[in-house]
Parts: sequence; C-alpha cells; structure tokens
Amino acid sequence: MSKYNITDKKEKNAAYRTLVKAELVDELYEKILNLLFVQKKYRDCNYSAKQLAIDLGTNTRYISAVINLRFHQNYACLVNEYRVKEAMYMLVDKRYANYTMEEISKTVGFSNRQSFYAAFFRIQGCSPRAYKNQQTTALEAAKEKEAAKKATKKDKQEK
Repeated sequence: MSKYNITDKKEKNAAYRTLVKAELVDELYEKILNLLFVQKKYRDCNYSAKQLAIDLGTNTRYISAVINLRFHQNYACLVNEYRVKEAMYMLVDKRYANYTMEEISKTVGFSNRQSFYAAFFRIQGCSPRAYKNQQTTALEAAKEKEAAKKATKKDKQEK
C-alpha cells in the first residue's frame, strides 16, 4: 500500500513478553482499559506509552508486553484504532456536521490531518471524507426506502 506511506506490519518476537506474570498482565490490562478508554486519554495527542507507564507506576516494557499480549498490536495502533472509531461516529453524527476534518481529527486526538488520514485509511480502507460520503448516501437511501414503505402502507390502508 503506497497511499499515505503505509507499510505492512512486521511481527516481532520480543522475549520480555513471556516474562511478565499473568497476574500482572491482568492487572495492567484493566488499568490500561480504564485510563485509555474509560477516561479517554487516547484523545490527548501527547499521551504516550511512556506517560501511561508513569501513570500506572510501571515501565514501558510492561505496557508494551500487555498491549501486545491482550490487544495483539502496539500502543500507537491501539490508540489510533480508538481514535478512528470515534472519528467514524463523529463523521455521521449530526451534532458534528459543522466540524471540519481537522477539527474532528484534533477532537479524537490526532496531532495533524496527515496522521489522521493515514490511520483512517489504514483501518477503514478509505479516506474520512469518502467514509462520510458513503455513510450519508446509505442513510439517505435508507430514509427514502422507509418513506416509500410508509407511503405504500398508507395507500393500502386507504383502499
């Protein structure tokens, strides 16, 4: 994939991942879920794996191991996945209709438009604008279908 300079993911076999105790993995997993996703720290573009480790009172190797073991990806991919999911929601929600792509990307935690577009394309296979257009078209088609169904039902009742 050459669009947006996306490269294929390489699997690494880091020995330290197997050295972390299962109890610690479970404990850190719960804490990571709480900090990143319940407290929505992923929205902060400056919130790094190092800061997460500091907040949890551990080191980045343990954070990396837990994320790799439980989420099967690295920290950046995990955070970007949640950012893109939230952006997808915002792109079709009427409350955010007046937001520009840059405003949406900043709101969900991307530091710039290019990284937003690259992550979105990597995860969804299309640009944010194309996704918004697809969803809007699908929603309009569903509304038209529902209106036609109601009109047919009304016609049958009148006869």
